[in-house]
Amino acid sequence: MSAENSATGAGPGTTDAPLIPLHCLRHLEPGPPRLAALPTGTPVWLVSRHTDVRQVLTDPRLGRAALYAPDAPPLALTPNILDDPQSLLNLDGTDHQRLRRTVQRAFTPRAIARWRPWVASVIEGLLDELIDQGSAVDIVSAYTRPLPVAVISRLMGLDGLDGKRLAHWSDHALSATAYSAEAIRTAMGEFAAFGAEVIAERRAAPGEDLVSSLLTAADESGDITEPQLVSLVIGLVVAGHETTMTTLGNALVYLLGDGREAWHRLAADEQSAAAATEQLLRAVPLGDSDVLPGLLRRTVEDVEIGGVVIPKGSVVAADTGTANHDPELFTGDLITELFSPLAAPMYTFGAGPHHCLGAWLARMELELGLHRLARRLPSLRLTEPPGGIDWRRGLLTRSPNTLQVAW
Repeated sequence: MSAENSATGAGPGTTDAPLIPLHCLRHLEPGPPRLAALPTGTPVWLVSRHTDVRQVLTDPRLGRAALYAPDAPPLALTPNILDDPQSLLNLDGTDHQRLRRTVQRAFTPRAIARWRPWVASVIEGLLDELIDQGSAVDIVSAYTRPLPVAVISRLMGLDGLDGKRLAHWSDHALSATAYSAEAIRTAMGEFAAFGAEVIAERRAAPGEDLVSSLLTAADESGDITEPQLVSLVIGLVVAGHETTMTTLGNALVYLLGDGREAWHRLAADEQSAAAATEQLLRAVPLGDSDVLPGLLRRTVEDVEIGGVVIPKGSVVAADTGTANHDPELFTGDLITELFSPLAAPMYTFGAGPHHCLGAWLARMELELGLHRLARRLPSLRLTEPPGGIDWRRGLLTRSPNTLQVAW
């Protein structure tokens, strides 16, 4: 899934204040663009209506590269993986298209469909192990974390990757308030060294994995730098597991709690699970709104959005969470709409040139993961109230750190 979210440096920090499940968050009432501020003090235009958000994400007069121009205002209080001006995320136009072409062939719907039987076998293997442990278990450590890690590791030829080391790097890469700037830079340096090592290994012994494909495409292109290759590799590792793990964990908080009546229907067939996956992706955000106010862009000229002229050089946040709940389009809640087709496109994966490359892979993992889990464990239930959930805090995303279940 997409890691393109605002690196604001805001958030709940690491205090023990109670947090509510993300599906219970209240969203702004959609309206015209309005001025707010990032924690750095930088003014930001919040755009929340569905139509307006689409304009922000697709209009070439708003870009990512301008966020890192020499005259750009500060966006974050601490660094994170989104900050590299030469990364795929932060390039626009032909530079972005050139770099994106090196990786996008691996993530087309047809390419992802070839992985479906293998992903299903990974899921069944994890479920066998989970059931063998016996009731009760922590489903995060047994299922929601290892599933996407196993998939992206196989795709990139990283079988045997140290899960604890990956979690350490990923948490620092997506830190908002959890770690100091010095700690983040140290972890990112280690992560970059890992990426460079993987690239060197594939150059010496190419395989059928995504990293080898990236190197072949880079050689054919001839103008992709080594730092850009390293950024692609470590970015894919993080984005390929973190947001899928987050969404799957938060989906289970809902489905085993407020949405418990839907559990048996999820087990019925993959089509029902696919429909539910779309609604869950739409309705349950990846993180708290004060940490993730939206997908950031900067205007390169004056732009009118929703009847408001936003001046050149302004930072704009596309509030996808509010847009995904816009009552002009989405009139039902998850209880009534979980298995219904989406009334309009959702923006969880973004839109336009920076639409998430891993969207189809994430969808497949989520729908198969939910369907097979519900089918194998129809009596699965939470063993703690939502108010007692141990949450991962201080990151750009939020999901259960542990989630105790029984059957």
